[in-house]
Amino acid sequence: MNDSTDKKPNGSGESPCCNCDYTLAFLLLRGWLAVRAILAGIEKFGAYKTIQQPFIDPATGQPDPNAVVDIKVKFYSLANYNGIPASLQGKFANEPLLPHFATAAFNFLLGPALIITGVMLLIGLGTRISLFVQGLIYIALTVGLILIGQNDGPPYLGIHLALVAFALMLAKHNKLALLKKW
Repeated sequence: MNDSTDKKPNGSGESPCCNCDYTLAFLLLRGWLAVRAILAGIEKFGAYKTIQQPFIDPATGQPDPNAVVDIKVKFYSLANYNGIPASLQGKFANEPLLPHFATAAFNFLLGPALIITGVMLLIGLGTRISLFVQGLIYIALTVGLILIGQNDGPPYLGIHLALVAFALMLAKHNKLALLKKW
């Protein structure tokens, strides 16, 4: 038998469709990480307000003026922004290993950084850079949560970091990007 007949069509030893599988895997991972970052960043601008409305009697369909129902409504605004949740700000302020200037800067930059890196990743603009920055963000979040004793968060952030690392390994199969090199 001739050895030349044993070679694959692209000469690399792999079938051409195999690279397609890696490309599709990378696009799915890139999409998930992008959407995750964008929505996490947008949620930093969200808040709830309570609206009181009269109770509607189900039997008559008429409002009961003597009964009021509280309804929580979510809304987004620049004024609502909190990079660090209000419930954790006190814990961060009391942690001696986290200087106030670093916590303040992180609080200010976290939401915009997540949105920017997510959009960059989604459109393929500096894919490797945006993935690397997201990985750094997840490491910083992990450090903060460990220092304030929030032991439930770091394992989830570790999974996010593993997904980012896996995406970086697959980045050479990035076919739909504005800047493929970065």
